[in-house]
Amino acid sequence: MDKTVLKTNPDLANTNTTLVSAKNVCQVYDKGAAGSLAVLENVDVELRANEIVGLLGRSGSGKSTLLRAIAGLIRPSAGDITFQGKPVVGTSSEIAVVFQSFALFPWLTVMQNVELGLEAQGVPYEERRKRALAAIDLIGLDGFESAYPKELSGGMRQRVGLARALVVHPSVLLMDEPFSALDVLTAETLRTDILDLWCEGKMPIKSILMVTHNIEEAVLMCDRILIFGSNPGRVIAEIHVDLPQPRNRLGPMFRRLVEDIYARMTAKPAPSMKDGGFPGMGIAMALPDVSTNLMSGLIETIAAEPYRGQADLPPLATDLRLDISELFPVAESLQLLRFADIEGGDIKLTPAGLRFSDSEMDERKRLFEQHLATYVPLAAHIRRILDERPSHRAPAGRFRDELEDHMSEDYADRTLKAVTNWARYAEYFAYEDTADVFTLENPS
Repeated sequence: MDKTVLKTNPDLANTNTTLVSAKNVCQVYDKGAAGSLAVLENVDVELRANEIVGLLGRSGSGKSTLLRAIAGLIRPSAGDITFQGKPVVGTSSEIAVVFQSFALFPWLTVMQNVELGLEAQGVPYEERRKRALAAIDLIGLDGFESAYPKELSGGMRQRVGLARALVVHPSVLLMDEPFSALDVLTAETLRTDILDLWCEGKMPIKSILMVTHNIEEAVLMCDRILIFGSNPGRVIAEIHVDLPQPRNRLGPMFRRLVEDIYARMTAKPAPSMKDGGFPGMGIAMALPDVSTNLMSGLIETIAAEPYRGQADLPPLATDLRLDISELFPVAESLQLLRFADIEGGDIKLTPAGLRFSDSEMDERKRLFEQHLATYVPLAAHIRRILDERPSHRAPAGRFRDELEDHMSEDYADRTLKAVTNWARYAEYFAYEDTADVFTLENPS
């Protein structure tokens, strides 16, 4: 069969029915005395019949939160979510979810896991067994009906999750990073199988909404891609992918789309900064927990052949086998520290970055210390407090509380961990884990 003709489910061809509509959706978490944390802000999303839509963005941009709200697993703080014009209230058999973590019951067999949703709906035994067998056969697990999850590989477990979602014959399938827990080859196989089933019209669904961090995966699978910005999460761009299936990753149109998305996601915000400042800087800027080893490794990679100081992010990500959730935090940490510039989907080492790549360990540490003190206000703030105190010691909890006035506990912990590790590498200040105290004991 020539699947280039069957781009999507043929039973739904030429339809433009709106299945899911999310309008002005906001999600805000109350942090008590510390105020509130906005995760989603005025998000508008429409999912129509006969399409696969991707929610693409970095970690923490609220994509999975929106997916859970559409599934009826959480209620948003504001806004409306409807399915075919009716409010989504609680979970519905019309909307099924495939989770990243497989979410199987280990004490149940493949058959029992797949039947579970039908059993909850009160479907008679013979009917649910028939439908479960059909779903298991559809996703390629025929013969494993009596196996337990511990006997299956990660890819096979995710297939069980997919069968469990499809067996209830939903109209909409939601997928929350369904391939991210799998190795590269297994993920590619499952991705291809799902696309084949969709293109051949074999899946009993009308539309798919999926969360992903992988730009190439989004262009490979989706008809539309919604790019999410962060802090708070919101849709910053919509990309239409008008390429026939199956798509060629090496084709010029495919590569141009990937390049365009990288450029959009790395575009610098309109700067409103003082000399030497950085957009959004302050002691309460959330820092990615990126190791100095990863930063050093990326600097060395870009400095070496074939890049010689400047790299196009898409091929760089492909060469390093990293997706945006892995590559962007490292690249942006280098930009924050002024070891690199990111613009238009390219990353270029600054003179300081090139000097870092050519230096020995001690010189690298000195250079990193200078940039940490200059460009990371939280690090300078902690060092200043330590310098001012006769004991040169300060409880880490004091700074953690300061951060929690501006961000969630999780982000505060991650930010403090990042600045601690960076400072230790630079010997800018030290940290005693057992006492949870910062000190100047190690720095000279």
